[in-house]
Amino acid sequence: MPRPTPSLLRARGPGGATAPRTVAAAAAAARRRPAPALLALGLALAGAAGSSQAHVTLPPGGATAGSVYPAAFRVGHACKDASATTALVVRVPAGFEPLDAPPRPGWRVSVGPQEVRWTAEGPAQALPDKERARFVVRGRLTGTPGTLWFKVRQACDRGEADWSEVPASDSDKPAFPAARLEVLAPGLAPVEVREPWARATVAGQGAAGVYAQLTAGAGARLVGGRSPLAAAVEVHEMRMEGSVMRMRELADGLPLPPAEPVTLAPGGLHLMLTGLKQPLAAGSVLPLTLQFVDADGRRSERTLEVPVRAADAAPAGAGAAGGGHAHH
Repeated sequence: MPRPTPSLLRARGPGGATAPRTVAAAAAAARRRPAPALLALGLALAGAAGSSQAHVTLPPGGATAGSVYPAAFRVGHACKDASATTALVVRVPAGFEPLDAPPRPGWRVSVGPQEVRWTAEGPAQALPDKERARFVVRGRLTGTPGTLWFKVRQACDRGEADWSEVPASDSDKPAFPAARLEVLAPGLAPVEVREPWARATVAGQGAAGVYAQLTAGAGARLVGGRSPLAAAVEVHEMRMEGSVMRMRELADGLPLPPAEPVTLAPGGLHLMLTGLKQPLAAGSVLPLTLQFVDADGRRSERTLEVPVRAADAAPAGAGAAGGGHAHH
């Protein structure tokens, strides 16, 4: 089952610091219960064509070293041949100090220094197979950047799954991967930026739009950016007012709710480059730094190299161009 690998451009923080990409040197052996039902589960999942929804995962984007991080473990579905998830046990790695867990209706939660456990109070409160959910525990992160692996045991009404395998390298794709968290140096924004692109312009055009999908695991606000090719980078919104499409600047920035993707697309939310210093030719690259602020007022950045595309060559899923916005 392949470990999800989002289509990210390599990002840099202030001073050129890059997000850490090291992983544990040795692969942990797969842990499975000896019961026949669990053995069948492991064989079935290892041999099947997997999807990222089959894993227990943390939000993309990473987290800032030394911060208090709401680790939100996403359960994609129940165990093989099961109808519900009945318990979740997170084994706490060194580098994460559990503080508390928000109450979850119908579930008991216990938080200890080495283990966090959620248990459904009964069959009616268990998480159904087709329902997605997040189990959240807050904790303080180490001050040292690097990679943390959270091993998670998922118990179901039939069988269990032990998400505990740590890849030996980036090319290793274990069947039951542990949940991965990149701990980032302060100043490097813990925000995933997917499929960024900028709209090509023509000579004499003074503005251009930039689009992407942003996900901040702990939440943040996108407050703007900068580029050597523009006088200003602002956060804008297009919206209908009556029968007229109007654009306005979001002076306070754009909130990014914790663990929820926010899409910047033509005809809606977007970044606006004004005072262009040269045309943006299709096929070229736009240097762009995005600026964020977290709930505690800490500022951080992500520096990207954004591909410039013609409007009809936007990435799949980037959104259709909206009326009155074709020039951005």
